Amino acid sequence: MKSLLIKLHSLLNLTNKLDFLAPLFLRLYLVPVFWMAGSKKVQDFDSIVEWFGNTEWGLGLPFPLVMAFLATAAEYLGAIALLFGFAVRWFSIPLMITMIVAAVTVHLDNGWQAIADVTAPFANERVAEATDKLSIVKDVLQEHTHYDYITSTGNVVMLNNGIEFSVTYFVMLLALLFMGAGKYVSADYWIEKQLYKK
Repeated sequence: MKSLLIKLHSLLNLTNKLDFLAPLFLRLYLVPVFWMAGSKKVQDFDSIVEWFGNTEWGLGLPFPLVMAFLATAAEYLGAIALLFGFAVRWFSIPLMITMIVAAVTVHLDNGWQAIADVTAPFANERVAEATDKLSIVKDVLQEHTHYDYITSTGNVVMLNNGIEFSVTYFVMLLALLFMGAGKYVSADYWIEKQLYKK
């Protein structure tokens, strides 16, 4: 039994040669997420500042110009840094803060789920209500449109806008904070190799 466990452990150790893939794939997954978010903020910066500061229909954050600038810079520059694997641990921190702010100020009141699904374990009253609304939307679409065409590339869903995605991105960034950009396919790896070259 012991020899079998040793062999299995040795087999798992072979994955060490490919351990650069995990941080690489995490980075590449997050690049378009933050690039899109940052680019939209850059393109419509004045509206973002207004939304950040407005207490009636916005987030009501203090110092909206500063907050909008910081969020935009973190997402826009963070996407570029993640792509090239440059200063990944450092960029993970402001991106994680951005995800915390997004979760607390934008998504928290909506519960966990990003998409309303009444069968999900964290479904709340809002999700159940959204399911009823989705049923009405489907009925209207089936009666007044080419429903088969509309749904040929995917189901009609109701957005719940919960904290699920922001928490998921936070956890991915937390992993990058601890493991770094990874070997071989990152600027950080090659910079560190040059800095500590003997």
